[in-house]
Amino acid sequence: MYAECLIEYPTKKIDKYFTYLVPFKLQNIIIKGMKVHLPFGNKIIQGFVINVKDKYEDNYELKEIIDIVDNELILNDELMDLGLYIKDKTLCPLITAYQAMLPTSLKISDKKTDYNFYKNYLSLNKTKEEVNKFLESYNKNNDQRRLLKDLLINDKVLKSNYNSYSVKALKEKQLIKEDKVLEYRINKENDHKLIKNVLNEEQQKAFDIITKTNNHEIFLLEGITGSGKTEVYLNVINEVIKKGKTAIMLVPEITLTMQIVNRFYEWFGSLVAIFHSALSNGEKYDEYLKILRGEAKVVVGTRSAIFAPLNNIGVIIIDEEHSDTYKQENIPKYNAKDIAIKRGIYHNCPVILGSATPTLEAKARALKGVYHHLRLTKRAGNATLPNVLIVDMMNEVKKKNFIFSDILKEKMQNNLDNNLQTIILLNRRGYSTIISCSLCGYTYKCPNCDITLTYHKSSNNLKCHYCGYTLKKDDHCPNCGEDALNYLGLGTEKVEMELQNIFPHARILRMDQDTTSKKGAHEKIIASFKKHEADILIGTQMISKGLDFPLVTLVGIINADTSLNIPDFRSNEKTFDLLYQASGRAGRGDIKGDVIIQTFNPDNYVLNCVKENDFNKFYQFEMANRHLLKYPPYFYLVSLKIVSNDYSIALDNANKVANYLKKKVAQESMILGPTTANIFKLNNNYRFQIVIKYRFDDALMAALEELDKIYLNENKVNLEIDIDPEHI
Repeated sequence: MYAECLIEYPTKKIDKYFTYLVPFKLQNIIIKGMKVHLPFGNKIIQGFVINVKDKYEDNYELKEIIDIVDNELILNDELMDLGLYIKDKTLCPLITAYQAMLPTSLKISDKKTDYNFYKNYLSLNKTKEEVNKFLESYNKNNDQRRLLKDLLINDKVLKSNYNSYSVKALKEKQLIKEDKVLEYRINKENDHKLIKNVLNEEQQKAFDIITKTNNHEIFLLEGITGSGKTEVYLNVINEVIKKGKTAIMLVPEITLTMQIVNRFYEWFGSLVAIFHSALSNGEKYDEYLKILRGEAKVVVGTRSAIFAPLNNIGVIIIDEEHSDTYKQENIPKYNAKDIAIKRGIYHNCPVILGSATPTLEAKARALKGVYHHLRLTKRAGNATLPNVLIVDMMNEVKKKNFIFSDILKEKMQNNLDNNLQTIILLNRRGYSTIISCSLCGYTYKCPNCDITLTYHKSSNNLKCHYCGYTLKKDDHCPNCGEDALNYLGLGTEKVEMELQNIFPHARILRMDQDTTSKKGAHEKIIASFKKHEADILIGTQMISKGLDFPLVTLVGIINADTSLNIPDFRSNEKTFDLLYQASGRAGRGDIKGDVIIQTFNPDNYVLNCVKENDFNKFYQFEMANRHLLKYPPYFYLVSLKIVSNDYSIALDNANKVANYLKKKVAQESMILGPTTANIFKLNNNYRFQIVIKYRFDDALMAALEELDKIYLNENKVNLEIDIDPEHI
C-alpha cells in the first residue's frame, strides 16, 4: 500500500506529491486527509496524505511513513478539493491552501505541542453511607469535612477549589479519587431565557424567501444601518438547525465578533463555536475539534472561519460583505466570499451577503438578477436615521478650531449634560503622523520602508505601521541637535488628550490597535461602553460598523476626507462605506441621532451622498466612474508586484514581465506599468507593480502560470501575483 503525501514546506519548488510506503501497522488506519510523520532527507517532518493507492509503478526505493500525527484530524473530501480550487485560483503552493484551513495549533509543523486542556476533578471513592459514617467519627479537619460534604451533594468537584493537604489526606484514606478530565476552554451553555424579537414585515419577508429556498442561491440582503439584519440571520440559522443542518456566520472584525457571538450564545448556547485571531492557540484548537466532532452546529468568526469542517451546511452568511478584510493579503490570497460560494454550491445551500453598503460588484449582480436582491429599508423598532451635518473645517481653522468644530463641541457637551454617549471616529492611530525639525527640515522616517514614522506619546515611541520598526523619540533633532521638533498630523491618541482637556470630567475610552493589543481588550472596551462606564468612545475604523449602543446619539468624524486621497480605485467606495457605517452608530435607540462630518472638502460628492443617506445615488455616481475608467465590476483586475532588495534588478525584471505579458495576453486586455507600487520600499525591498485589466482572456491564466514557473528558481527577485485584488 502506498500514499501520496504533501510535505509541510510551503515553497513552490517542491509543490508536488511524494510517494511513501505505508507500513503494515497503518494499512487499515491511514486514509486521505490525515496528518502524518514522514522522513524527508535527514529530517522527520509532517505532511498530509493526499491519496492512498495499491500500486507504485516507478522503481525508486521508497521510505516508509513513520506514524499518524492525529487520528481525529482529517481534512474531508470537500476541504481537500477546496485546497485544489484555491491553488488554481490564486496560484499558491497547495500546502499553503491546506494550512490556511487550519488554526495554528493544528497546522502541520515539526513543533510538538500538546494543546489539550485538562481539569482535575474529585469524586467519592466510597459509598455515601461509608462517607457519612466517617464524618460522624471524624471532627478534626474542617477542610476535609467541607470537601466530603460537597461531594455528598455533587457528583464531582474541582480539585483547585480545595486545600491540597486535605485532598492528599482523603486520597490516602481512599475516601476520594481524582480524575483528569479533558475540557474545552470556551464552554457556553444556553440558559433558555432569551426573549426573541418579533420580525417586522420586511424582516419576515426576507426570512420567508431565504428559508423556502431548497437549493444553492446567493442572496444580497441590503439593509440600512440598524434595520435588523442580525435578527434575520439568527432566525434563518435557527430554522436551519431545526432541519438538522449547520451554519457558518462570518463577520469582518474581531470587535464585531464578540458582540455578535454573545447574541449567538443567547440563542444557541454550546452549539456555537467561534473563530477569530484574538483566541489563544489552545482555544482555537478546542473550537476546531468541537466542530470536527460534530458538537457545534453554528460557527461564528472572521475570514478563516469559512474553512470550518462542518458537514451538511444549511446556510453561509457573510455580514458586512463590503469589508476588504474578507480578502487575505498574504499567500494564499483567497477571498472568503469566493470560498463561501464554492461551499454553498457543494452543500446546495443558500449564501447570504449582508450589508448596508454592499460592494459595487455585489449590487450590480443583484440588480442584474445574478443574486437574489432582498432589501430592509426601515430601522428596527422606533429608530430613525440620524441627521448628518457636514462642517467646513476651513472656516473652523480661522476660529482656531484645528481638531473640533464649534458645533461638535456644543453637541458633545449637550450629550454629557443629558447623560448620553458620543462616538468619535478618526481613522489614524497614534499621536502625530509626522515629526520634523523646523530648523533643518529633518523628518523621522522608517529606514526599512521609507515611510514617515508615527509618534505614540504614551510609549514615547516612533513606529512604522508597515514593518513594525520602533525608535525611542529624543527631545532634540537627531540631525542638527536643536530642540525644534514639530508634531504634525493627527492620531487617536492626540484626539483623546485634546478631548480630556476640553471636557475634563468626561469618561473617555480609546479603541485602536494600541489599546486592543492584549487578549480580551476589545471585549472589555465594548462591554465598558455598553454599561455606560464611559461617555465618549474614540476609535479607528474598528468602531465604525456593527456596534449597537442605544445611548449613542452623536457620532463625530474627524478628517473625513483623508481616505479620499489614497491613490486606489476603491478610495471613494471605501470612504463612503466607512462614513456611512460610522454614521449608522448614531440614534439606534429611541432618541434621534446626529452625525457631524468634519472636512476640508464640503462639496465632495461622496460626502454629500453620506449626508443624504443615499447609497443608491452614490452607486450610480461611482458606477459611471468605474465604467469610464474600466474598473470592476466592468473589468477584472490582476496585480503583479516584482520585488527585490536591489533596485536595478527589480526594475529590470518588471520590464521583462510587462513585455512577456504583452506578447501572451489577448489584444483587448490592458497591461498598465510597470510603475512603482504605492508603498515603493517595504522591509528593505523595492516594489514595482503591473496591473492587468481584462474582460475575457483565455490566454491570461496560462501566461500567469507560466510566469509563476519562470520565477520559481529566482533567488534575487520575487513575483507576487494577486488575482482580483482589493487594492492596487
